[in-house]
Amino acid sequence: MVLVTGAAGFIGFHVAKKLLDRGDEVLGIDNINSYYDPALKEARLAILTSYRRFVFEKLDICDRAGLDALFRRFHLDRVCHLAAQAGVRHSLTDPWSYQKSNGEGFLNIVELVRTYRPENFVYASSSSVYGANTKLPFSEDDPTDAPVSLYAATKKANELVAHCYRHLYGIPATGLRFFTVYGPWGRPDMALFKFTKAILGGEAIEVYNNGLMRRNFTYIDDIVAGVLLTLDRVAPDEVYNIGNDRAEQLMDFIAEIEKNCGKKADIRFLPMQPGDVVDTVADIGKLMALGYDPKTNIDRGVAAFVEWYRGYIDMQGKLF
Repeated sequence: MVLVTGAAGFIGFHVAKKLLDRGDEVLGIDNINSYYDPALKEARLAILTSYRRFVFEKLDICDRAGLDALFRRFHLDRVCHLAAQAGVRHSLTDPWSYQKSNGEGFLNIVELVRTYRPENFVYASSSSVYGANTKLPFSEDDPTDAPVSLYAATKKANELVAHCYRHLYGIPATGLRFFTVYGPWGRPDMALFKFTKAILGGEAIEVYNNGLMRRNFTYIDDIVAGVLLTLDRVAPDEVYNIGNDRAEQLMDFIAEIEKNCGKKADIRFLPMQPGDVVDTVADIGKLMALGYDPKTNIDRGVAAFVEWYRGYIDMQGKLF
């Protein structure tokens, strides 16, 4: 059985569904918090619970006793830890939630991995750990000791804790530095969701740094393929960039959204926001050497998201 934490979240939902589709048994946990509307999490969860091989427990990763009970109750072969407090900008207003979930919660998970010894442990890191590095593309060997947001600092701390536990206790640990994940069932606080909602609703969109930003926009199916690749391969102590093989200009990304929405965006250009970086460009050669092969460009990926969004809105009867 595979434990997927954050199973009602964007990436966790897709990873759990792919595992179920290929025949794995999955134990999913999530606290269904209100960082964004829990209705979207519940809708994802409804799909997962239709699978006979899926077991769900509503649980906070900060509940150490509750986690321990699950590890004792189920034989967990692999642990895929994706639960976290996400979002760079939210960390400016609610730093305590990051310290609790990404600090205390992560420690609880690695402690239980140490105690119960599953075959493999894969956890979510972030491209944010590279901070304001100007050397592009970002390589796993680049310095990551100067984060520019608390969110990034907590993710770097996760990598250090995992490394420490590998050194002390010999647990396997693979960290994945995600680069701008997007696609159907995405988070409402992310650019694609916000921009699509605003454009279809006739509202203005806010674009920071006058749109002069580049991102490795990585489609969710490609991300899931990379997660499963590492989950199926035990590594002693590794960190991988997991992104697309090309960087896109933000304004080109917005143009794809406009095309698929059939409407021009009312754009309000704003200065750079604290904690943001201008470019996130991934060197994914290390993961590609294992067989990772991202296939989805933004034209296909954005179209798939907008199609999903329209269908979800029709089902809900309102703009989400």
